[in-house]
Amino acid sequence: MTAIHMTAAAAAQSLPLRRLSPNLDHWYVVAQSRELGAAPLAATLWHQSIVLYRDRAGHPIAVEDRCPHRQVKLSEGTVAGDNLMCAYHGWQFAPDGTCAHVPYLEPQQKLPTCTLRRYPVKEQDGFIWLFPGQAERAEQVAPMGVPEWAHLNFIGSLATIDVGAHYSFLIENLMDMYHGHLHGGAQVWANPVLADLEADDTRVHAHYDAESYYRIDKIWSASQLLIPALRQLHPEPLDVYYYYPHWMSTLGDDFKIYCLFCPVSETHTRAYLLHFTSLERFPNLHKSPLAVRRFFKRSFTNSASFVLRRLVREDVLMLEQEQQAFEQNPAYRGPELNRTLTAVQQLIRQQAGGGE
Repeated sequence: MTAIHMTAAAAAQSLPLRRLSPNLDHWYVVAQSRELGAAPLAATLWHQSIVLYRDRAGHPIAVEDRCPHRQVKLSEGTVAGDNLMCAYHGWQFAPDGTCAHVPYLEPQQKLPTCTLRRYPVKEQDGFIWLFPGQAERAEQVAPMGVPEWAHLNFIGSLATIDVGAHYSFLIENLMDMYHGHLHGGAQVWANPVLADLEADDTRVHAHYDAESYYRIDKIWSASQLLIPALRQLHPEPLDVYYYYPHWMSTLGDDFKIYCLFCPVSETHTRAYLLHFTSLERFPNLHKSPLAVRRFFKRSFTNSASFVLRRLVREDVLMLEQEQQAFEQNPAYRGPELNRTLTAVQQLIRQQAGGGE
C-alpha cells in the first residue's frame, strides 16, 4: 500500500460513516442508454459534473461539464459531428477533450491548449457506465453485468431511486431483509432469518431462510401481487449481495433484483432498481420460438414497476429521515442487531478513499 493510500485509509477510519466518499475506482451507472440521445446529458457523480453525448457512430463520450473559456456548462450546448459545442460562444471540443474549433479564431491565433477531463465510459446491458477514478485503472475493473437485461427468458422492470441521503443508508436498507414490515403486502417474501454471512474486502453475501408469497409457474401467477387472498407462503432461499459498489439479490429461482448506484454527494444518492422475473418456471415458454419470447418480453417489460415505485417511495421516506437525524446528531450511533449491516459498514470503510 502506498503512503497516499495509507493516508486515505487512515482518514476513512476517522470520518463518520455517513461522510465517507465511495471508492471512485469502480464503474458506476450515470444513465440509461435510452436517456442518452442526440442532445448532451448532464450527470453528477460524487461532486463531479459530467456531460455525456454520443459521437456520430453512436458511441458514448463523457467529459467534464465545464467550458474552460467562461466556465459555463457544456451540457447546455449541442453536438456538432463528433464534437461538443458550447452554447455561449460556439467553442467545440473533440471527444478526447481538446479544443477543436473556435468560430472567431483569427488567422494569427492558435487554438487554446485547454483540455477537458475525459472519463472512461461504456455502454452495457442498457446502461451508461462511467469510471470516475484514475483512468489507467479502468481496465482492471469490470462493470457489474446485468445479463438478464437483454435475455429473452427474463422480464424486467425498472424504477429510479433519487434520495436525499448518503449512499451508505441505501445499501444498508437493501441488505437489511428485516425491514419488510415497512412494505406490507407489496413485498413478495416474508419471515427472513439470517442463516449465513460471508464478507471480504470486495463483497458481503447474506443468506436468509425465508418464505415467498407465490411461485411464478402459471400465466396467472402474477395476479397474486394484486390479490392477497390468492397467496400461499412456501419456503424460498433469499440471498443478498453487496458487490461493491452495487447490489444484487435473488429470491429462489424466479426473481433477481439489482440496484446500480450513482452517489452524487454526502447527502444525495441516485440509483436504478431493476427487477427480473424468470420464464423458466412457465412450462415450455422459455423454449418457445424467439418471436413468442420477444412478444412476452416486450409486452410485460416494466409490468412490476408500479410495485417497485411503491417500495422506493416507502424506503426513501425512511432513508431521508435517517439522514436528517444524522445531521441533527452526527455522534449518535443506534444499536445494530443485524450482523449483515455491521459487515456492510466495515466494507464501506475498507473501500472509502481507495480511489483517491
